[in-house]
Amino acid sequence: QVQLVESGGGWVQAGGSLRLSCTSSPVGVPIYTMGWYRQPPGMQRELVALIRDGGSTTYADSLRGQFTISRDGTKNTVHLQMISLKTEDAGVYYCCADQYWGKGTLVTVSS
Repeated sequence: QVQLVESGGGWVQAGGSLRLSCTSSPVGVPIYTMGWYRQPPGMQRELVALIRDGGSTTYADSLRGQFTISRDGTKNTVHLQMISLKTEDAGVYYCCADQYWGKGTLVTVSS
């Protein structure tokens, strides 16, 4: 059973930056696509970004250029660098790896 552990969420002022990380275990289980979704308060979960084993990426159109996804394939770790955060970026951010999901990490952005 693959487990995902997220870290890096927290509180930030609008305009600030955060970096989320997620590591899958056990190491050695092949993971093809890793990424992030988010769920703003009172809203549905939505795609943030995905990164595939070969390095190709997919971003939500509205987040391209503001968020950057990267991956350390040897450690099955995915990162999400978020800059210029807005209050509407707040929510629970979920890591995904193929069909597996993390428990989520909360991002709070204050104005």
